[in-house]
Amino acid sequence: MKLYLKIWRQDNHDAAGAMVDYEVNDVTAQMSFLEMLDLLNQSLIQKGERVIEFDHDCREGICGQCGMMINGRAHGPITQTTTCQLHMRSFKDGETIFIEPFRAQAFPIVRDLKIDRKAFDHIIQSGGFISTSNGEAAEANGILISHKIAEAAFDAAACIGCGACVATCKNSSASLFTSAKITHLALLPQGQIEAAERVIKMVDQMDAEGFGHCSNTEACEVECPQGISVLHIARMNYEYNKALLLQS
Repeated sequence: MKLYLKIWRQDNHDAAGAMVDYEVNDVTAQMSFLEMLDLLNQSLIQKGERVIEFDHDCREGICGQCGMMINGRAHGPITQTTTCQLHMRSFKDGETIFIEPFRAQAFPIVRDLKIDRKAFDHIIQSGGFISTSNGEAAEANGILISHKIAEAAFDAAACIGCGACVATCKNSSASLFTSAKITHLALLPQGQIEAAERVIKMVDQMDAEGFGHCSNTEACEVECPQGISVLHIARMNYEYNKALLLQS
């Protein structure tokens, strides 16, 4: 399979960037999208050119590092699929593919397709955790949690923090990511003690990082590789307003 690629190249955050044309041959349908980029980079190395930089780690759809815009869609044409789990059988021989980094004010470009997601880390550090006493492991059945609550919390915790929700939102909102992290802990008894303090700190930090506001277009849920529900955003707003009332 032969493919024609138009890839965003940018030396650093302050440099001007541009789309650059590449041709890659001998692509097989079984290759993942990242393996196809590896093949292109191998050819660039042989030519003595700088490779295309992109983030990746697990390549198993778990770490959330590999996200990029493929033909204008976060993670490409297949729903609920990360870039690393996208395979070249989703494309046709001779096709032209446009590849760009996730774009948002809070996600500055490091180089080429690499972005800085530290803003997400700052949101988690502001309150996305619980305080607990050190000591022996607690008895597993010491705190009973219903199956329904456990499953709902797990659904929220499934967010991998890839940033597709931000990249696809017209406002570059991080509401889906933040609400998933808030909902995960708000549903569990271990998270109840600090719930009010947590939601205020995390929402305030989200705003401080420069993310936009949610306008309920629900594009974030459509492009989320884990199918995180926008209902979590409603839960976050509920928890936030409740916390403000408790403070007053």
